Amino acid sequence: MAKKRYWEEMNYPQPTDEELISKAKATARSAAKKGKELHPIVITGRQIAKNWWGKAWCSNLEKYADYDNRLPRGKRYVKTGSVIDLEIKQGKILARVQGTRKTPYKVEIRISPMSEEQIESITDKCGTRVDNLNRLLIGDFPDELKEVFIDEGGLFPKPREISFNCSCPDWAVMCKHVAAVLYGVGARLDEDPLLFFSLRGIDTNRFVDVVIANRTEMMLANINKPSRRILTDADLTDIFGVL
Repeated sequence: MAKKRYWEEMNYPQPTDEELISKAKATARSAAKKGKELHPIVITGRQIAKNWWGKAWCSNLEKYADYDNRLPRGKRYVKTGSVIDLEIKQGKILARVQGTRKTPYKVEIRISPMSEEQIESITDKCGTRVDNLNRLLIGDFPDELKEVFIDEGGLFPKPREISFNCSCPDWAVMCKHVAAVLYGVGARLDEDPLLFFSLRGIDTNRFVDVVIANRTEMMLANINKPSRRILTDADLTDIFGVL
């Protein structure tokens, strides 16, 4: 009797969490012996992402109705440390995911580039609405600016802007390995939100320069305006009774 192919086996066994963890550790040890540097996704606690950028990425991902049947498996894989290597580059994500087999699967995800008009618009809006870079990186900025990122035409990609490929034999539109990598991106953005701008094709150095330049202009524009935090002689008299 001929052996069934992967996609013909309707009830193929799923690896347990313990099996995934064990195989991922073995792959990491093998890579270390060969001098290969991996960039694994390590999830601590129950949440995949804890900061605004990572949470927003995962929330946006879960709005993709076409992917909802694969996302839970991907979430399980990323939480078990199966995404053993993930790198975010301009317009693409390269990763390796430990699966049933000994050799990790290769995953490549591509994000369609934004137009120059979109990039200019978002960069300018960030520069004028965010008063310092730290607030931007932690997601502490005006709600209307958050909508600019998430709404149609914003920074967060739509399903039609994402294409992916995995070396696994799963014929599904999105396999669990790709789903795990997409969740892994959310975790990685917690560590470095500026990677999100690189992914969308925005020059981070230029972006930072615009934000800082606009902040400097605001400071210079207000340099001759008296601050409410400066105490006058009258204030000192009222507070301390000094004549």
